[in-house]
Order: sequence, then structure tokens, then C-alpha cells
Amino acid sequence: MSQQTEQAYLASYNIKDYDVCLNTVDSVLFTVIEGELYTLLVRRANHPYLGAWGLPGGFIDVHLDEDLSACANRHLAEKTGVTPPYLEQVASIGNKNRDPRGWSTTVTYYALMAHTHCTADIDSVDDVQWLPLQQALNMALAFDHKQMIEQALARLQQKALYSLVPVYALPDTFTLSELQQLHEVILGKTIQSKSFRRRIELADVLEETGELSKSKGKGKPAAIYRVKAGAADYRFMRNLEY
Repeated sequence: MSQQTEQAYLASYNIKDYDVCLNTVDSVLFTVIEGELYTLLVRRANHPYLGAWGLPGGFIDVHLDEDLSACANRHLAEKTGVTPPYLEQVASIGNKNRDPRGWSTTVTYYALMAHTHCTADIDSVDDVQWLPLQQALNMALAFDHKQMIEQALARLQQKALYSLVPVYALPDTFTLSELQQLHEVILGKTIQSKSFRRRIELADVLEETGELSKSKGKGKPAAIYRVKAGAADYRFMRNLEY
């Protein structure tokens, strides 16, 4: 058994003495625009896949990134100018074939953001675009990013059934109808309105702003809400009903 102390071992250890794989973080950023689910894509400026569209992300910076979430947020902020209000890890993918530069591991996140929060930043450049989700899935994306989007969408749809996580794709204030429509857009199905509103009332994770919507519909103006802290952690007792 070696008599060397751990302190001495670590002092002499050089990670560059060993083969190290490429380590990246990629994020699937979702929003809703005019009742349709969109995702953010970035046009690659370097090889490999030069000129191809892919997910926002990049290499882990051991000096800047405290952890994986910090890395994901940093890359998203660089592209949108905003740190998303909701970020969740989805999966890790690693093999020798996904990146032509060599053995590569990436950690996938998905994030939610209101479109209005970053419109100015996105509209001012031509290498970052919000695209309809189905359009993005039909494109020839870089690396295995299509697979990542599919995994992230599946996770988001699961969350939409038993939680209020989708609310983070809305502006800071919203009506209950807008929240229900958001869940329906994500799930691709109509939800029972009375059941949905009853779940929201029991959850007690929204608060009224005291304002009313300016809708020009026939009914009375709807109450406007904002989300309380900790809403992302709330879980319905049962999945939403169609």
C-alpha cells in the first residue's frame, strides 16, 4: 500500500496525463408564441456542423461554472440575455460517435421562458431563432440534438400533467385561461376546465394581482394572477383530466 498522503497525491496529480472526453451542456429552451410551442435554435459558427442549427450550449468552463446548471444558464444567457426562470436536467448522453471530434458526453437540460422576456435580444441577431417545435424536429440538426429535443419534450409533457411547471413559459402575470391553454398546447389535448381550475385553487401557488384582463370578449374580465415562490415543487394529487 502506498505511503503517500492524499494531499501529496493530489498535489502531483495531473488530469492531462489521462485521456479526457469532451464535456458539454446543451439546453432545450421552450416558449409559447401565439398558441404554439417553440424552441430556441442556434446556427453553429464553427466546425463541426458549421452552419447547421442546433441547441444553445457549449463546453463546461471549469473556471466560470460552479456546476452543470450554472454552465447551462451561462450559455442560455449568452444567447438570450436572460436567465430562464425554470431549468431542469433531463438526461446525460455519452459515446464515441455523437461528436466527430472524439468521445463526448453532454448533459441535457430543458428550460422555460416567456417569449416577451428576450424578444429584443433574439430579434437583434440572425444566428439565434425561435422556431416552431415541429419545424425544428423536421430539420437536420447538429449532433444528436433532435433526440435531445424529443427527450425534453417528453419530460415537459409529463410535468404538464401533474404540476404547474409550464407556468414559467408565461409572462409574469396571466389569467387562468391562459395557463390552461398553455398546458393544452404542451399536451396537445383539451383539459377539463372545471377540473383544472379546482386543482389550481387547491394548489394555492398563484396569487391574484388585483387587476383584471382587458379582454374584449362577451364575458366579464378575468382575474390576473402571478406565480408564488415554490410553485415548481407543487404536485397535483392526480394527473390532469382530458
